[in-house]
This record gives sequence, C-alpha cells and structure tokens, in this order.
Amino acid sequence: MFKSFFPQPKVFFLSAVAWSLISAFVWYMYGTEIGTALGFEFGEDDGQVVGIRYFWTQSFLWFYVYYAAVVVVFAAFWYRYAPHPWFIWSVLGSALILFSTYFSVQVSVALNNWRRPFFDSVQSALDGEGTVTAADLYGLIMIFGYIAFMAMAVFVATRFLVSHYIFRWRTAMNDYYMSRWKEVRHIEGASQRVQEDTMRFAGIMEGLGVSMVDSVMTLFAFLPVLWSLSGYVTELPIIGAIPSPLFTAAIFWSLFGTVLLSVVGIKLPGLEFKNQRVEAAYRKELVYGEDDEDRAQPPTVAELFNNVRKNYFRLYFHYMYFNIARGFYLQADNIFAYFILIPTIAAGKITLGLIQQILTAFAQVSNSFQYLVNSWTTIVELMSIYKRLKAFEAAIRNEPLPDIDQAYLARVDSSSDPLSTAIEAERP
Repeated sequence: MFKSFFPQPKVFFLSAVAWSLISAFVWYMYGTEIGTALGFEFGEDDGQVVGIRYFWTQSFLWFYVYYAAVVVVFAAFWYRYAPHPWFIWSVLGSALILFSTYFSVQVSVALNNWRRPFFDSVQSALDGEGTVTAADLYGLIMIFGYIAFMAMAVFVATRFLVSHYIFRWRTAMNDYYMSRWKEVRHIEGASQRVQEDTMRFAGIMEGLGVSMVDSVMTLFAFLPVLWSLSGYVTELPIIGAIPSPLFTAAIFWSLFGTVLLSVVGIKLPGLEFKNQRVEAAYRKELVYGEDDEDRAQPPTVAELFNNVRKNYFRLYFHYMYFNIARGFYLQADNIFAYFILIPTIAAGKITLGLIQQILTAFAQVSNSFQYLVNSWTTIVELMSIYKRLKAFEAAIRNEPLPDIDQAYLARVDSSSDPLSTAIEAERP
C-alpha cells in the first residue's frame, strides 16, 4: 500500500513529520528575523489586510520563499538517499498538495478578515449614523467577490491535482501487486484485493486525506487568529476569567468531542472488517454455484446469509448509539461558541464584525480538532480495507497473518466438512 508509492515509508513519514515540526518551529520562532535579514519588510497589520492583496504582502512572499526552500532540502535528501520511481508524485506532489491546501485555508483567513469591516459597516448603517454609504458596502461586496473567485479557483485546482495524485498511488499499488501476480493469484480473493480494494482505498484516501491535511493546515492558520481574538473576550460563562479564553475553550471542546466519539465508536472497525468476511463467504458460495450445481444449495446459502444478517444487525445497533452521541455533540457544537460569548455580548464589549470573526475562527479551529468526529465512519471503512490489504500483503511475503486472520484460519481448520467449514469460518 505504501512502499509501492513512497520511498521507505516508515522512515519517510517519520522524517516528514519531524522536518515539518522543525520547519514550523523555525518559522514561528525566527521566521520574522530571518526574513528581515533577507530584505523583507513586514508590517504589523499584514495579517489583517482585507482583499486579495493579503496574498502578496511581504509576509506571504517570504512564506513562499521559505516553503520552497524547506521542500527543496527535504526532496533533495530523499532523492539521493532512497531514489524511487514515483518520487515526483510521492514527494514533490505531496509538497504541492500541502501548499495548495494551506493556500486555500489562507483564503478562508482572508474571508474572515473581510467579515469584520463588512459587518461593522452593516451595524453602523443600521444604527443610522450616516457614515456608511451604499458605495462603501458595494465596494466590500466586490472585495468578497475577488476572494471568493480565488477560493473557487484554488479549490478546483487542488481537487484536480489530488485526483491525479491518488490515481498515481493506485497505479503504484496495482503495478506492485500485478508484478507478483503469479505468486498471489492462488490467494483467496486476490482479484478483489487488487481491483476493488485498491480502488476503494484510493477513493477514500482522496476525500479523507484531503480532509486531514485541510484540518492540520486550518489549525496552523487559525490558531494564531483565535489567539489574537481572545484579547476581546475577558471571561467565560461559569468559569470566569482565564488566559486566552477563546483559544482554551476551542481546544477543550474539540478534544472532548474527539475522545467521546472515539470511545463510543471503538467497536465499529472490527465489525466492519467482519462484515467484509461474511459478505465474501456469501458471495464466494454463490460464485461456486454458477459452475457447480452441488454448491449454493438453499440450506448453505441460507446459513451464510444469516451470518450476513447477524453482523449487519450488530452494526446497526452499535451505529445507533454512536450516532446518538455524535448527534448530541454536533447539535451542542452549533451553539457552544455563542454560549461562551454571552457575557461579552451582554456587556457590549464587541461589535457585530468582531462577533462574526470570532464565530468563524472558533468554528474553523473546532472543526479541525473534530476531524475524527466528522470522519469516523469513513475512517472505519478505511481501516477495514487496510486490514484486508495488510493480510493480502502478508500472504505475498509469506509472513504471519494478522491476529484476526489467524483466528479465521483456526476456525476453518477446526472443521472437517468443507461445506460446514465455509459456513463456520465466516461466522461473526
């Protein structure tokens, strides 16, 4: 799954994470000093610039140079240390996707900067002060249009790039498995693993992977914004005054939801994997029945389908209480930001524009931390596919199978009747 596309996957991903952390640390701790030494001139209000010129401020131009330098160093190391036929897509393609995703997140930051002057202008106009004209509002709407058009262009370009990237990954897996087809063709379900599971793996990674990268990049972009906006909120309901209340509340609430849903949904991955087993046993017997009239007899088929039914009913039950917990949490999440702002709003300490900025920044940070909450069912499906492909690769390399597959084979070996074996082996 991974070594077909990435050079030495374990070392590669560990080095990528370590290099990213080091690069981020240097950027946030010493980026301004290094940029100034190189001749970039930074303004204190660069982060609050309204409009598309936000993307070519000195701060952004310096970031482009810094990111390119970091990628070149990392890519040059891997190009020499472990050459790989998919190097351009796996290393440079990954870096480009990270950049385009970060840029799209910054478009959201630019829109958030726009909200404050726009809604403050709306509030002033509604108050009847006469200081805001229709031309002012139209001008701000035009600025929104420019940013929205850029957001659309970046989104389309990113999705196009990611689609090609993921299909190259699927191609790498397909080539890897097919190069060993003579060895694996006798493994049960080999054709399904090579065709269906690689297809589903690629499809899920396309959506889930982008969401994960987007969540991480959103945190990098919006955590500083939320930290600065915390200066306008002095206290929280019940708790009272604490340092950086918005920042603290967002992290606490998001981590609470992540832990809650992870605990509640802990049984789902195993059940999804077993579900694939019982479905495969049922399908296999039907396929045998197409060529052999002694196979797929009603009692056998009924028993196999009964296994399918039992596992689905177990899934429905566990998804029921999982969805209850998830639903309650997400509904509470809709009003949580308003709830913590009530003391500040009641005291009249912030404007409508600031409220909109805070709500948007809080939602972005909260949703990023809630990645597992929002993607849990898809993650469960991906884990199931990963387990099947991992077992398939273990068979290719003549390695011990994962525990769940060893239990499966133990049940098969315990039965002497072939027909009973097929039924018993697939019991959930």
